[in-house]
Amino acid sequence: MILTQKLYENNPYLKTFSAEVLSCSAAENGFSVVLNQTVFYPEGGGQPCDLGLLGGARVLDVQEREGVIVHTVDAPLSGTVTGEIDWARRFDLMQQHSGEHLVSGTAHRLFGCENVGFHMGADLITIDFDRVLTMQDLEQVEALVNEAIWSNVETQVRYYEAEAVCPEDYRSKKAIEGRLRLVEFPGVDVCACCGTHVARTGEIGVVKLLSAVKFHQGVRVELVCGKRAYDYLATVTAQNRAVSGLLSAKPFETAKAVERLQAELNTVKQEKTLWESRCLTARAEALHGAGDVVLFEDGLSPDSLRRLCVEIMAVCDGCCAVFSGNDREGWAYAIGQEGGDLRAFVKELNAALRGRGGGKPNFSQGRVSAARTEIEEYFGK
Repeated sequence: MILTQKLYENNPYLKTFSAEVLSCSAAENGFSVVLNQTVFYPEGGGQPCDLGLLGGARVLDVQEREGVIVHTVDAPLSGTVTGEIDWARRFDLMQQHSGEHLVSGTAHRLFGCENVGFHMGADLITIDFDRVLTMQDLEQVEALVNEAIWSNVETQVRYYEAEAVCPEDYRSKKAIEGRLRLVEFPGVDVCACCGTHVARTGEIGVVKLLSAVKFHQGVRVELVCGKRAYDYLATVTAQNRAVSGLLSAKPFETAKAVERLQAELNTVKQEKTLWESRCLTARAEALHGAGDVVLFEDGLSPDSLRRLCVEIMAVCDGCCAVFSGNDREGWAYAIGQEGGDLRAFVKELNAALRGRGGGKPNFSQGRVSAARTEIEEYFGK
């Protein structure tokens, strides 16, 4: 078996290459092609595969199987072919992967965290750490990581024939069989890794940690690096500029402006609730002793619908049914009777008016899809 020479290991900046096609066979989603050498990185170690063109065919997937790299392409190939990777995608993945190493290495150095999970998605990266980190901890990690980026240290790659002969301490998620490849960012991290990385940390640009949530016994951290971080910060800045204009507040004072707006809104809500309560009480008092009541009211929330029905049923000396809504979206209802048992009635109403709902024996809430005229006809109005 001839192993594929991995050109990307020694030169991750190589964009084009020529190679001999060793085999080509039909596959489920195209054709499986094996070359004597390649710059296409196969999916692995949390890093997605490279995409691009190979002999004029589109590369759809790249996987490594026992040292042989299999390219899935959309057309059969033979002879000598040239290939070109999607460089924008590759460099983005290099920025993300190198940034992840800096974050994981810094968290390990400061807090003894182990990276137990890593996923590089299309929009962001997630890292799973095996212990809890506070936002203050993560802010410290982020600050030190970006200092390491701006110091622009050179990435170093070393090989050892086997893990057992390696004299260095390094991070690794699992035992390594065969040749060991160490990627070092001096002063920050040394990690066993098969992926592609930037030549100097300055090429990462910036790392931004976005969130952290509890995950098993530790935390899952979301982050972006490089151009993704730039795009994220540019979007956030544009959003904040828009909010700043709407609130007539300076960009760094939008949070305070929102707090003031929320306080004003809460005051308005309290006043609205007070006036609504008075209106509902007045509406109920007008129906004192009216017997059975069927009402249609505009724009009531589920809570207001309930409160109006409860107030009316307490004074009307009969069954009260209140509906709110319209024929297009349906009608919410609240039905009640002091000391009554409406369960059979509500069941029949839901069946007749295409509705759903229920509650206590003397009170139910739900919704029907019937038109108002059907509802009125059902109640004999």
